[in-house]
Amino acid sequence: MKFVLSIDQGTSSTKTVIFDEGGNAVVKGHVNLHTDYFDNGFVEQNPEGIYQNVLDSVAKCLENFVSVDYNISDIVSCGISNQRETFILWDKAGNHLAPAVVWACKRSTTICKELIDKGQNEIIKNNTGLLIDPYFSATKLLWLLQNEDGLKEKLDNGEVFFGTVDTWILYKMTKGKSFKTDYTNAHRTLLFNINTLTWDNDILKMWGLEKLNLPEVCASSSDFGVWDVSEAFPSLSFIKQNSSIPVTSLIGDSHAAAFGEACFDAGTAKVTLGTGSSIMMNIGKKPVKSKAGMLTTICWSTEETVAYALEGAIVACGSTIEWIKNELGFFKEVSETEAMANAVTDNGGVYLIPAFSGLGAPHWQMNRKASIEGMTFGTSKNHIVRAALESIPYQIKDVVNAMGADMGGDLKSIAVNGGLTKNQFVMRFLVDLLGIPLQKQSDADISALGAAYLSGLKSGVFASIEALKELNNSRTEKIEPDLDNEKVKEFYHKWQEIIKG
Repeated sequence: MKFVLSIDQGTSSTKTVIFDEGGNAVVKGHVNLHTDYFDNGFVEQNPEGIYQNVLDSVAKCLENFVSVDYNISDIVSCGISNQRETFILWDKAGNHLAPAVVWACKRSTTICKELIDKGQNEIIKNNTGLLIDPYFSATKLLWLLQNEDGLKEKLDNGEVFFGTVDTWILYKMTKGKSFKTDYTNAHRTLLFNINTLTWDNDILKMWGLEKLNLPEVCASSSDFGVWDVSEAFPSLSFIKQNSSIPVTSLIGDSHAAAFGEACFDAGTAKVTLGTGSSIMMNIGKKPVKSKAGMLTTICWSTEETVAYALEGAIVACGSTIEWIKNELGFFKEVSETEAMANAVTDNGGVYLIPAFSGLGAPHWQMNRKASIEGMTFGTSKNHIVRAALESIPYQIKDVVNAMGADMGGDLKSIAVNGGLTKNQFVMRFLVDLLGIPLQKQSDADISALGAAYLSGLKSGVFASIEALKELNNSRTEKIEPDLDNEKVKEFYHKWQEIIKG
């Protein structure tokens, strides 16, 4: 039996999963990660803390692996998925030069406005497929160069190494021998040209970053280096001396989820239903410039194929339900909401617009405030809870419609993952509203699975993408829509009227 070690390094924790050649999770190791949230909107992590968190998670997983009588020598390769736009600066020796700046950090809001006012958004959109926004790495790098003592001088001397979390972990694993990333992570920095698949010299020059040391960019499924695990874990006696594992995949976590959900062909998509929602649709082998409020990104890549994607981010999904629970006190457990929604025959004309932090794709009404529309004296808390749950499928439908408009056609299939997929009211409403089958996998660790698939493709554990399709089909439940459900279409029409104002 051959195995793949998959490290899923997220914002709040690192989860390590070992998968067998059937794509089954054999053992796991999970360790929480500390994040510093500051009142001014800054969000930071300790770079050494991130790497130690990875080591602790892997150690737990390996201990669990040998405890059930497997051998470390049977682990053929390692894959890494990671929180995407978070970045780190370090020197050649691997010493960090500043805190890790997390994707959620808003420190570069003023810089973004200045760059947009200078008319730079068009070159960014044309070259990268993205927008100038604090969400992406580069503008926060500019902030550090303006505000961290001595950093600009180090940059001018060619002493600053830059990378997203995958690159940092790989650099530490290999003692600086491998300084690489993949297309998905490079792209989310705002410094990578989506058309040429190279670092963009025009943008680097425009922002004074020509002397920044940038990693070599490879396909997501590639030879990235070799990790000496015996050196990394000297206290684990079951690891033999000079034991090593090749690292054969790096990929951003949302992209890894798309690959884990078998979004291999144009028109296939995935929806992650968490605090917010990330919707990503494979658009084929050429980038498509969105005219409907989507971002163009790289979905995944092998050494033979680069697949592009449209991506839409919804700001509030699960967070809306948490707000009702914590602030309105309508229920004690989120699991109660399904029965509450089904306790009323319909929404009673009530709509909750969850613009607590503005509305994301495809509306981009970031100054809009949340509201509850259509209440009467006959409105109950069940109606409000139902309206909150309905707002999730409505927002997904908005994004799916926008993606279809950009593509000039409908989606072929859509896979769902995340905690809210347990809510059968949301799932039934969503599938009937979209009018296409939903696919739901039995394994919840989709990002880890995607990284493992890509790693195993390179190391020979998985034979081909066609073989992965068969594996995925055997692990997937299909939820069919009720195409005669006209009520959901009527409800959605009213939602659109309210959104458009």
